[in-house]
Amino acid sequence: MGKRKSRTSKLMAQPKKKPKLDTDFTCPFCNHPGAVQCGIFLKGRRPFAVASCSICKEAFATKANALTEPIDVYSEWIDSCEEANEGVIVRRPRLGEARN
Repeated sequence: MGKRKSRTSKLMAQPKKKPKLDTDFTCPFCNHPGAVQCGIFLKGRRPFAVASCSICKEAFATKANALTEPIDVYSEWIDSCEEANEGVIVRRPRLGEARN
């Protein structure tokens, strides 16, 4: 005679789903949400990835490999923007100077 299956074996067999990562991002130049799309091109001699804004047409390209995800390309773009702005002094007008 065969054994009956218990209910717990069905619940344990289901694999957990991975959380989905974002694929559309906010542009660091024009601040439009969802305007930056990332493309990863692995074919050819030199695989590369491109992040570009559909509003202000700014773009960033970098090297890619088989493990590269869109969030990696976007975060590398943000890091390079911060590195470029390092040491830049932003001068804001005083209230008295702005009224001249």
